[in-house]
Amino acid sequence: MEPWETREWFADVLDALNRHDLVDLRGFLHPRVRRAHLPAGADAWIGEYADLLHGFPDWQWKRIQLLVEDDRLAVHLRGGGTHTGAFAHHPATRRRVSIASFAMWRVEQGLIVEASGTDDAAQIRAAIR
Repeated sequence: MEPWETREWFADVLDALNRHDLVDLRGFLHPRVRRAHLPAGADAWIGEYADLLHGFPDWQWKRIQLLVEDDRLAVHLRGGGTHTGAFAHHPATRRRVSIASFAMWRVEQGLIVEASGTDDAAQIRAAIR
C-alpha cells in the first residue's frame, strides 16, 4: 500500500474499534498476528478488546499522530471510557479512564501481521485501582 492508502486503511481500523465491531476488526488482523509480549493471534487480540469493551462499554480511541513508512505504521492514540463493568477481575468503579497508547504495526496486504507498543491493559488496571 502507498502511504496515503495506509492512512485511509488506518482510519477504517480506528472506525471499527470505535464502533466496537469485532467482526470488522478481525478483518484487519492476520489470523496469526504476532504481538510483542502478548499472546499471538487474532483470537487473542479480539478477546482482549472484547474484555475492554465489557469493562468500558463507551470506550473510544482518538488518533493523535500517525506515521507511515513502507509496510510499517506508528500511531499515538488517546483512549478513554467509563469503568461500568468488570475488567481484569476488577468490579466496576464508575471511574473515567484516559490513557495514551503508542503502537507500531507491520501491515501486509491490508492485515496487521506484527504489533508492539505500550501495555494499555496495565495502564487501565492502574487507573481503576
